[in-house]
Amino acid sequence: MQPTPTPAYVIGIDYGTDSVRALLVDARTGTEAAQAVHPYARWKTGQFCNPARNQFRQHPLDHIEGLEAVVRRVAQHVPAEQVVGLAVDTTGSTPGPVNAQGVALALTPGFEDNPNAMFVLWKDHTALAEAAEINHKARTWGGEDYTRYSGGIYSSEWFWAKITHILREDEAVAAAAHSWMEHCDWLTLLLTGGDLATFKRSRCAAGHKAMWHVSWGGLPAEQFLEHLDPKLAGLHNRLFTETYTADEVAGHLSEEWAQRLGLTTNTVVAVGSFDAHAGAIAGEIEAYSMVKVMGTSTCDIVVAPTVEVGDHLVAGICGQVDGSVIPGMLGLEAGQSAFGDLLAWFRNIVEWPLHHVLPDSTVLTPEQQDALRDEMSDALLVKLSEAAAAVDHAESAVLALDWVNGRRTPDANQALKGALMNLTMGTNAPQIFRALVEAICYGSKQIVERFEAEGIPIKQVIGIGGVAKKSQFVMQTLADVLDRPIRIAVSEQAPALGAAMYAAVAAGIQPDVQTAQKAMGSGFAETYLPNPARVDDYAARYAQYQAFGRFVESATSGPDEPVMETEAPAITTA
Repeated sequence: MQPTPTPAYVIGIDYGTDSVRALLVDARTGTEAAQAVHPYARWKTGQFCNPARNQFRQHPLDHIEGLEAVVRRVAQHVPAEQVVGLAVDTTGSTPGPVNAQGVALALTPGFEDNPNAMFVLWKDHTALAEAAEINHKARTWGGEDYTRYSGGIYSSEWFWAKITHILREDEAVAAAAHSWMEHCDWLTLLLTGGDLATFKRSRCAAGHKAMWHVSWGGLPAEQFLEHLDPKLAGLHNRLFTETYTADEVAGHLSEEWAQRLGLTTNTVVAVGSFDAHAGAIAGEIEAYSMVKVMGTSTCDIVVAPTVEVGDHLVAGICGQVDGSVIPGMLGLEAGQSAFGDLLAWFRNIVEWPLHHVLPDSTVLTPEQQDALRDEMSDALLVKLSEAAAAVDHAESAVLALDWVNGRRTPDANQALKGALMNLTMGTNAPQIFRALVEAICYGSKQIVERFEAEGIPIKQVIGIGGVAKKSQFVMQTLADVLDRPIRIAVSEQAPALGAAMYAAVAAGIQPDVQTAQKAMGSGFAETYLPNPARVDDYAARYAQYQAFGRFVESATSGPDEPVMETEAPAITTA
């Protein structure tokens, strides 16, 4: 008889936009033993954010408090010594300034309430001007174009644009910041207590957002950074040269964090990653699959054999990086800056009276009133979806653009704005909501078409994330618009499961990522098939969406990307 293997568990820790979650899984089978979620307290109340300025900052205390809360809750389900590894994934690009010891500046005296000393969330677009400068100077400075492997257009959502903006805006932060770290790297350093100078930085974060590439020796040259802004002088040498894939060992839990989390110092900590990349692993991504991580925004992840893609560069995406998703394969990333966020925006518009018009109740306590408002808010999207699904296209020609938070891909331009057309006195809320759902699906179709036009075939589409799991209406519309099946992964916490897979490899339980996927994957819950009766109708409306987009972009050019001179299109309605 074969001896029974010692139980081995790993924890995937997934930092999303609004909350952090932890997933405890069997490192051999992927069986989920426990999960926990913790919302960010400061973020929930809007602290340190200014949506009117597209400023979205998060305090590291939100992340630390959440880390302790979720890991302790899941770790209590098994003996501490059986937890052999953990890994962190986060949103990105979400960089923050740190001192020489790797401590986030917002955790140091004098910077506790300074938003510029905090983590600059992925959807913060305060660096529009800096992104435009990077794009212009990368093409004109006379040396290497460092945007080549970032789709040829650098975004205000990314590492260098955000750093440059804050260094220009805040002299105190500029003077105190020894270095800068992506959120996934900082959390991993925090857990291991390692040395900042020798710490293993994330390949996916550096390659997709910081213009790191092996062909030019790592990060952009010091000369280019100084050319971009003298305030960047010297930072190059305080960052990093090498990067590491997410299946590698970053270190072990420090004594402090082993005690705080109820684990042991034998627990391996894997190199950090981005949530979409970890989610793609859990979605059982394989060559030429597109895994769509659908939440507040989308990230569309594709992997391809490096030898097949060769030196070909895909224009207008969020980078292509060797090993960023699966070691040994090329990872390609695209996405939309608003997906669920667009629908939430409309919900907030519609529910405004709930918060500002309804009188205080003499029967209900304030807490009960808040709970009732939350219940009504949750029900609103459900009712809107039901009514929108019943809208007859022949009775509504409303058309929308999904750019309320700019456009990530194809061809990043975060200065773009959303728009609606064909409104009449008969237009109602379900018709507008349906137009918004169609718009996010049309934006997805543009991404698929860009990959295929650039010679990267999309052989299957896999959906993960909150929208994929919760909204049949959105997913069926997406299948109809794309005119291809969409498989939905079973796991409710796909990024956390993917991080757990990385941890299982780093801890030596699984030999490689592909084996971990097969052993620990949860499979697929359902498949949405395109409705043939809808496909042609959506194809016609998609053409209108494209024409509408060209017109709006030509009329409202922004600094992220020069807009081609275009005549206003003749836009017809259905």
